[in-house]
Amino acid sequence: MAVTPQLCDRIAGISYENLGAPAIEAARRLVLDGIAVAIAGTQEEAIHILAAHHREQGGAAQATAIGNGFRLNAVSAAALNGAAMHVLDFEPMWSPANHALSTTLAGVLALAETREANGREVVTALVKGLEMQGWIRQASGQFEASRLRFHPPGAAGPLGAAVAAGHLLNLGPDRLAHAIGIAASRAGGLMANAGTMTKSTHCGHAAALGLESALLAARGFTANVAVFEAAQGYVPALYDDGFKPEVMLGFGRAPLRVVDPGFAIKMFPSQFGTHFGITAALELHPEIPDASAIRRVLLTAPVMAYVDRPRPKTGLEGKFSLQYTAASALLDGKVGIGTFTDARLESADMQELLAKFEVRLDPSIPGRFEDTHVLLRLELDGGRVLETRCDGPRGKWGTPPISEAEHLVKVRDCLATRLEPDAVEAVIGLARQIDTLDAAGVRQLMQLAGCFA
Repeated sequence: MAVTPQLCDRIAGISYENLGAPAIEAARRLVLDGIAVAIAGTQEEAIHILAAHHREQGGAAQATAIGNGFRLNAVSAAALNGAAMHVLDFEPMWSPANHALSTTLAGVLALAETREANGREVVTALVKGLEMQGWIRQASGQFEASRLRFHPPGAAGPLGAAVAAGHLLNLGPDRLAHAIGIAASRAGGLMANAGTMTKSTHCGHAAALGLESALLAARGFTANVAVFEAAQGYVPALYDDGFKPEVMLGFGRAPLRVVDPGFAIKMFPSQFGTHFGITAALELHPEIPDASAIRRVLLTAPVMAYVDRPRPKTGLEGKFSLQYTAASALLDGKVGIGTFTDARLESADMQELLAKFEVRLDPSIPGRFEDTHVLLRLELDGGRVLETRCDGPRGKWGTPPISEAEHLVKVRDCLATRLEPDAVEAVIGLARQIDTLDAAGVRQLMQLAGCFA
């Protein structure tokens, strides 16, 4: 039996009762994180532009535009909200590397509003969409940035979004195969757009196109139902010979991927590889007498050419610069949303330190986030040298996760960018019990997240 029908049978057979308590708890945390970073993301210029664009297109007012105070048709809401969840690069990181939350949750929330789904079904759809993306990434064999042909959320995201929406639409295995086939024709996303506004739309479009694929399949629209096996199908188009479709048949096996390997909560709003240099720089920051005392900075890192950006042109591009992110940590002792403004980039002290910064990309250091490390060396006035090695930020796989208390600090900071304190706590309270909410409770959560006047 071919892989696709077996996979669709497994997907369709999973219900809330199959998830287990650890997966449900993880999903609650992810719903909260996704809504929080989306609300904070609506402050960004990219989301202002996208919001105006989608609103101008019109259509039925079916679903909330998070943080924008208006409603859109479900597909447009998924596109806008998915971009907002990703634009800060603050959503969790997955293993293998991917942005699976924005690409899944945005479509789930939009369709849940439209179809009046309860919280149990929201959680189940989310977990199934995340599971799909996790197994696609595992089957791909593309675990290091140097092997990627396409940006992972653009490649895997539409299929995960289709699976999630398929649950809310009660698609059986046959219709689900068509939804996946449709979504596979919409997959892509160029790595060249990292550091631009367009990168956020990789996630937004993945959420929207996967949702639309499932909606079309529910109406009887057809596609190649063997898209993983097809000679000119999904696998040879987007991946190399390392993709093993049969690996995806691990779908649904306990523990679910949302639990193991799980996800890493981001505590800095930048590309995950930069978190290694940030963490190292924060360790050394207290030992620096004054920034002017720094004579030279050397960061030795794995080969990740797309984050070797000695002179980013914008604060947004700085999110993808090993040099800028580590320099920010050395100068400010923190890295947050305010770090990535054009004004901070152009400041005299930042430009002075960037001129002293050298990055060496060492091919002997593994490039996979799970196994990599960086070395940071500072040369100070008088010949003093500070050195450290960072094997990863706190919360990385194989280390203790970010605590709930720490996570709530991040969440409250993000929510407070748009919401009053009472509304902040109401969003947290509802999201933390999402699977207990009826359809009215889900609508209440989205009403709060919408920041309606």
